[in-house]
Amino acid sequence: MSNATTETIETLLQEARSFPPSPAFAAQANVGDPAIYDEAAKDPIAWWEGWAKQLDWFEPWHTACEFKAPNAKWFLGGKLNATYNCVDRHAAGARKNKTAIIWEGEPGDVRTYTFAELKDEVSRAANALKSLGIGKGDVVCVYMPMVPELAIVMLACARIGAPHSVVFGGFSAESLQERTNDASAKVIITADGGWRRGKVIPLKQIVDDAMTMGCPSVEKVIVLDRIGDGKANMQPGRDVWWHDLVPKQSADCPCETMESEDLLYILYTSGSTGKPKGIIHTTGGYMTGVLATSKLVFDLKENDIHFCTADCGWVTGHSYIVYGPLANGTTVLMYEGAPDTPDKDRFWRLVEKHRATILYTAPTAIRAFMKWGDEYPDRCDLSSLRLLGSVGEPINPEAWIWYQQTIGKGRCPVVDTWWQTETGAIMITPLPGTTATKPGSATRPFPGISAAVLNDEGQDLTAAWQPGQEIGGYLVIDKPWPSMTRGILNDPERFAKTYWSRFPGKYFPGDGAKMDADGYYWLLGRVDDIMLVAGHNISTMEVESALVDHPAVAEAAVIGRTHELKGQAIAAFVILRAGHESTPTLVDELKGHVAHKIGALARPDDIFISAELPKTRSGKIMRRLLRDVAEGRALGDTTTLADPAVVQALKDKYESTES
Repeated sequence: MSNATTETIETLLQEARSFPPSPAFAAQANVGDPAIYDEAAKDPIAWWEGWAKQLDWFEPWHTACEFKAPNAKWFLGGKLNATYNCVDRHAAGARKNKTAIIWEGEPGDVRTYTFAELKDEVSRAANALKSLGIGKGDVVCVYMPMVPELAIVMLACARIGAPHSVVFGGFSAESLQERTNDASAKVIITADGGWRRGKVIPLKQIVDDAMTMGCPSVEKVIVLDRIGDGKANMQPGRDVWWHDLVPKQSADCPCETMESEDLLYILYTSGSTGKPKGIIHTTGGYMTGVLATSKLVFDLKENDIHFCTADCGWVTGHSYIVYGPLANGTTVLMYEGAPDTPDKDRFWRLVEKHRATILYTAPTAIRAFMKWGDEYPDRCDLSSLRLLGSVGEPINPEAWIWYQQTIGKGRCPVVDTWWQTETGAIMITPLPGTTATKPGSATRPFPGISAAVLNDEGQDLTAAWQPGQEIGGYLVIDKPWPSMTRGILNDPERFAKTYWSRFPGKYFPGDGAKMDADGYYWLLGRVDDIMLVAGHNISTMEVESALVDHPAVAEAAVIGRTHELKGQAIAAFVILRAGHESTPTLVDELKGHVAHKIGALARPDDIFISAELPKTRSGKIMRRLLRDVAEGRALGDTTTLADPAVVQALKDKYESTES
């Protein structure tokens, strides 16, 4: 971002629509009074202590917080166990017969577990790990499909103090090997395969390939029989079937007493380049953060069915399928497969069948649903839904509106949440019972979170902000919070340099943001996604939002390509909604639409209509590869893509069009 930061604000989309909570929702909400923000701001540490006290501790803490950037410690001296808080305390009380997990596989198989049943399953899995010599501090790598055993394994590891490192079951053997070796994992837990769009993902074969490349720390591989086709190549002495090991174990396994700052898990973030970062989270602070945010952001009630569509290979699954909702005693709905198998109404069928009350999904998915058309949700009964959430990247205003109206039928609040693997828990979000939401805005920092917008010189623009004023720049978090990462595994220097060096003493996530006239935050995406066009800073996000605002557009990805006169020119890759066809007239119309919504300087030079966009396995668009396409360069690293063929096809088509 250059010194023209203020010019970015002049070109940003103006979003005037506002949706206050309905009186009926506000009346029953966990938070209905905006005074909570002031209460938390008066003494954030004491406020977080109040939430920590809602966990069960074996021993109390003596010091709430120690912080000297970049190092933080919370609830020092306190002792607890994450699994005890997610499972045991519920299984021992009134919730013992309450359903903890509802699971549906892609083929349609369904399993449910009460909290009492979950405790027994987790204890058996924990004893199985102990029987293989796994104890406190030993890292367990988990490479599984979205089956109940994935959550069970995570909780089993936490039960005995063995940090888990979950690797998304779509990563390559090379990626698995790199993460396994970096964490020095002693055991890999996998499955013979997993279902995705009717096909089997050969997880065990990928593990075998990784082991052949070299994973010297791994002593055992536990294999779940998910597919049952007998094709798993079991290596004697190393590999053991889940069904031969786990069911015979005792259901009696006491929870390990963990210090608040003991390691709970490692989770790797790819980044666009470079070695994956092993983000580490500890026990007490992380559990406090996910407990509080789950309760308030999703307005959790005793009868809720919480459907988070993420995979547990990502932090969203860690925080808002497993640890956050279960710590609150909430029933979670897990799904194994794709949203379009056997048809494009699968998510809506799941909501209808299991009566989900909360849906938490990604803008990428929402834009895909828009593209497919209203007919799919309209054929299902979605009346059980009472709250909708968005996570993963900034959501375009029109995608927000479609979500709110078509899925929520105008009655469900939409909580657009900003956070990261590194933050552990939601950081900027509406509180659905008290916040008037705006399409595309994450609204305000969660109570107890202190955010600011800085300019290039590091000056705090929010400190001088007045109602009616708009400011824009770099987003920072300027005070510690309990669920913050404690670092990058084995690389403290990289941690300090990556997150704490740009603005000393402040956490810089790498995102740009604006604050509007009402004090609401608008996330603009990564600062390296800011284009400098003829001396003006323009966010890729704002141009994408303008394009998605057009009724023909389902999804758009925008990049700045090198231009000899303007510095950068705007190029857009667009997916059309069903029923619309690519024509030169439509391309011109889209260019004019952007100019009308933002200004002439934001008019794209190029608009390229595509059937698909290159996305990572977590659904994020890889814009750096689109820059390679637009600038005629050789394609960069494509190993993290869900389908590397997509970008090559784009490149071939783009080059033929250009010629």
